[in-house]
Amino acid sequence: MSDVTPAVRSGEATGPAAEAVVDLLGMLAYGELVAFDRMAADARLAPDLHRRAVLSEMAAREIVNYRRLADRLAELGTDPEAAMAPYVRALSDYHEQTEPKDWLEGLTKAYVGDGIADDFTREVAAVLEAPDRDLILDVLHDSRHADFAADELRAAIAIDPKVANRLSMWARRLVGEAISQSLRVAAERPSLGTLLAVHGTDVPALLKRLTSAHTARMGAVGLNN
Repeated sequence: MSDVTPAVRSGEATGPAAEAVVDLLGMLAYGELVAFDRMAADARLAPDLHRRAVLSEMAAREIVNYRRLADRLAELGTDPEAAMAPYVRALSDYHEQTEPKDWLEGLTKAYVGDGIADDFTREVAAVLEAPDRDLILDVLHDSRHADFAADELRAAIAIDPKVANRLSMWARRLVGEAISQSLRVAAERPSLGTLLAVHGTDVPALLKRLTSAHTARMGAVGLNN
């Protein structure tokens, strides 16, 4: 893969491992770019100025994260736009199919969808070497958005318990669409799966961990699987 050659020369991982790093960084960089757009849009659904300001501040952080990932791709000799391009269609389709109708659906999407994506990314990042592992984990470390969404969902369900049924159905739709698009990406960009296989990752055990984390996340805010 020619666009990772500079990374090979500087002593970085070579072969499939290098390709996987570029793929993962490209996927995350585009994800951060989309997250900025989505949070800015969700902020306009906020019921008051305080919540609007909170989400707007979080959106600003997504751009900072994008810049860090794009800079790392450039260090590896890769054009960030080229690294992000393979993920544009799948992420765009996911967001088009899961456009929230209101504030609570937007929060559920952030809490459930981002949670699953972050859990998977942490699992993949764990088999990487520094500095890429540390950068990825640091970008994912900020849990303020998830914590904010969880608090808002718990408060809404406490006020109107019937909300839980509607949002639980919405969450299941989100998960189904996320799995569909993930399988699509996995088929088109097999390097991440190859990286897990090379490092001896037990995929069934990985899926079990992701499922358990999702179940716990749902229960923590009063939603049903």
